[in-house]
Amino acid sequence: MTSPSAAPAPEGMSAEEWSARLDLAAAYRLGAQMGWSDLLGTHFSVRIPGTQDDYLVNPYGLFFEEITASSLIRINTHGEVTGQSEYGVNRAADVIHGGLYAAQPKAKAAIHLHSVAGTGVASQHDGLLPVSQSALMIMSRVRYYDYTGAKLDREECARMAQTLGDGQILMLRNHGTLTVGASLGEAFALMVRLERACAIQLAAQAGGKVRVIDPVFVEESIRFGGSIYSEQSWSPQARVEWAAFRRKIDREDPGYAV
Repeated sequence: MTSPSAAPAPEGMSAEEWSARLDLAAAYRLGAQMGWSDLLGTHFSVRIPGTQDDYLVNPYGLFFEEITASSLIRINTHGEVTGQSEYGVNRAADVIHGGLYAAQPKAKAAIHLHSVAGTGVASQHDGLLPVSQSALMIMSRVRYYDYTGAKLDREECARMAQTLGDGQILMLRNHGTLTVGASLGEAFALMVRLERACAIQLAAQAGGKVRVIDPVFVEESIRFGGSIYSEQSWSPQARVEWAAFRRKIDREDPGYAV
């Protein structure tokens, strides 16, 4: 059987854009399986290869499990839809992702969630704590942004991008979480890691007094975690993990590839 990953690009579309669409649609279907949706809110995006300002994001009005490669919206960092679509764009997706890509040219993909575990930890005074190996592996990448209300504008999203700086994980206080990557696979894998770290923290806190890790090993592990997904690692930009995720969704929900 032919893999959905091998679906040909529609007429008039570059192979690079179609490949990005397949990746992003697959990510949405995987997100649906993981329970990452919030009604019609939250959003993932990927910059279209070969472009500076154009990226893909989910159409407003579809659940994650309904999204296909062809239904994704092509939009630019100025908020202009640059491809044909019967759907609109979530205004929050436009300003958050558009602001991020405008401020961070090296960012290739972003994922924003309002998950229970992620938002729960983002709402705690001390945020993500060094209470598990899962947390230590990503802590060097975490930054924090204080809640300023539900209404977003481009200036605020530019400040969010500035706060993120050289990090890849932004804990949006009392709001949710955001990950960025040099590839969609990297942004996705970092969100999986973050979700697990947050879930472990909440479970540990609910179970009673949390055991403290020796500070020597905390520092050592955080330093080691900073090297994962580098070009010198065993999985640069999370290519190994993302390939496995793509095989999983190809087996379980191949309908995204149309």
